[in-house]
Amino acid sequence: MQDFTNADLRKEENQQLVDLGSDVTKTQRGNIYTLTIIGQVEGHQVLPETCKTTKYEHVLPLLAGIEESDEIDGLLLLLNTVGGDIEAGLAIAEMIAGMKKPTVSLVLGGGHSIGIPLAVCTKKSFITHTASMTVHPVRMTGLVVGAPQTYRYFQRIQEQIADFVTMNSGISKEKFEGYMMATGEMATDVGTILYGKEAVASGLIDKLGGLSDALFALHKMIDRQKMRK
Repeated sequence: MQDFTNADLRKEENQQLVDLGSDVTKTQRGNIYTLTIIGQVEGHQVLPETCKTTKYEHVLPLLAGIEESDEIDGLLLLLNTVGGDIEAGLAIAEMIAGMKKPTVSLVLGGGHSIGIPLAVCTKKSFITHTASMTVHPVRMTGLVVGAPQTYRYFQRIQEQIADFVTMNSGISKEKFEGYMMATGEMATDVGTILYGKEAVASGLIDKLGGLSDALFALHKMIDRQKMRK
């Protein structure tokens, strides 16, 4: 009976890895939940099946469960995302920022657009040497009403994003908005592309490093939390 139960549990964990790109690693130092933010963050509109997506309706209850679970000691967030829906991305970022458990993010490949709030929402953030982050103004697809209220709406969203990023990182609001509105970085667009060292130098990301660095920082945070208890 015990063997059957263990087999079922492992099958469920494997399915979770396939469906959500997540996994739980259990060691003597602590249990770490690894969650990936990949492709495009999907919001209220369902994206085509050909797109790799992160669905916020899956991630939000998952984060609540991680925060409440006695079996999870910390969260490792792995990012390789082009961005996506602003409200969905901010919702996930706000959930993680509000967690009491140790959280660490690692930008791999790219953490673009709304991926930036997701990268900085953890208690410690890392980026690899070759990873990049694109800071740009808010964009909207589909029907746009050409009225002053529309542009004011865009401005308010940009202010919300800038406020969140500056509250959760070491970059100043003036510098972040300067990156957002730069005109000399991209040929056909407005904004700035920051690579690993530049993201750290700007204060946007805490440290340059890889997986072992992120895990080391997360385990240290877990150890400190266990000592406080």
